[in-house]
Amino acid sequence: MGRNYFTILTVLSIPPTDRRLLVLLDDLSLKSSHSIFFNSLKSRGFDLDFKLADDPKLALQRYGQYLYDGLIIFSPSIERFGGVVDLAAVLDFVDSGHDLIIAADSSSSDLIKSLATECGVDFDEDPSALVIDHKSYAVAETEGDHTLIAADDFIESDVLLGKKKIEAPVLFQGIAHSLNAANTLVLKVLSASPLAYSANPNSKLSSPPSLTGSSISLVSVVQARNNARIMITGSLDMFSNRFLRSSVQKAGSPRKYDKSGNEQFVTELSKWVFHVRGHLKAVNLRHNKAGETDEPAMYRIKDDLVFSVEIYEWSGKSWEPYVANDVQVQLYMMSPYVLKTLSNDKKGLYHASFKVPDVYGVFQFKVEYHRLGYTSLSLSKQIPVRPFRHNEYERFITAAFPYYGASFTMMAGFFLFSFVYLYHK
Repeated sequence: MGRNYFTILTVLSIPPTDRRLLVLLDDLSLKSSHSIFFNSLKSRGFDLDFKLADDPKLALQRYGQYLYDGLIIFSPSIERFGGVVDLAAVLDFVDSGHDLIIAADSSSSDLIKSLATECGVDFDEDPSALVIDHKSYAVAETEGDHTLIAADDFIESDVLLGKKKIEAPVLFQGIAHSLNAANTLVLKVLSASPLAYSANPNSKLSSPPSLTGSSISLVSVVQARNNARIMITGSLDMFSNRFLRSSVQKAGSPRKYDKSGNEQFVTELSKWVFHVRGHLKAVNLRHNKAGETDEPAMYRIKDDLVFSVEIYEWSGKSWEPYVANDVQVQLYMMSPYVLKTLSNDKKGLYHASFKVPDVYGVFQFKVEYHRLGYTSLSLSKQIPVRPFRHNEYERFITAAFPYYGASFTMMAGFFLFSFVYLYHK
């Protein structure tokens, strides 16, 4: 009797509710100056624990268990975290599947920049540089240095930013960063305009800026292979009450918005970061022979089988059926022998029917699902496939009829030859 081996990797099924977040601050006054953003998190069921970044009792875990589900770093100038927290501890926190938000500004320390680099983005090395845009700046009563930018180049993704379009530009004032080309997991969510550049606004340019145009990312996100999510931005002010409540008018545009798009932007993006949206789970992976209901211990070559799995998406309150037309299953041994797109019933059940290939060995049913903004699904289930037994072959094989005919012809010829040889005079 064979054994079934079932493995599900990086499939999150725990509802992301009542989660605890650690908020690290440079100054506790940020609790009031950024209260709108913090209150939006609390209203979604998150428990926020505010601490100074240099608190000597700071810790992310105790007795091998993590104390928090997510980390928000609003302490750009911190040179060294307090307690037992350091760069390696934060990276281990993310490697364990937890989420992270990093907000930097012009005062950012090497520690914050190093942390961002480890996550796949590189901040401008010039400590005095800010993002400057002489075309897409926010109109103000007094002519400034055009470092207050009205950005509206958003990524096109309902999963990341919600289905409701962000109409008003987002106010941004801070430092630029670029994506590490070697990191394929990082995405630009909010990009600078083609005419933006990163430089010191208080001095004349002596050489071309190192970061220019749409290569400048204002806000980026990362979804790691373990489904941990990270948000990185070069503007701490972007989360402030002042920016969230401010009116905005983009230079060259006749329209003035009573309220910037910041609140909608940071609220919707934080929903994604903390798995309120784009969070999938897969359950009840099953397979059986066509016409049967029980899972067999093994299959025989050329058997007809039925494969099914249920996939659900977290809606913020409950698990809802996930509907897509690009989920595939592989029957895999060293390489895919069968690749089939799964049909769905609009209720979360995905299924497909196919024939076992005419090859025996140890196969795996594999579902590898990677879609922008959604948690990755990686499922596998191992099953052996045997050849026909000696008594399972057909009694007469159609393809062998010529050989049958040759055998009987030879016997008839031998009989005729013997008869002639013995009785012919």
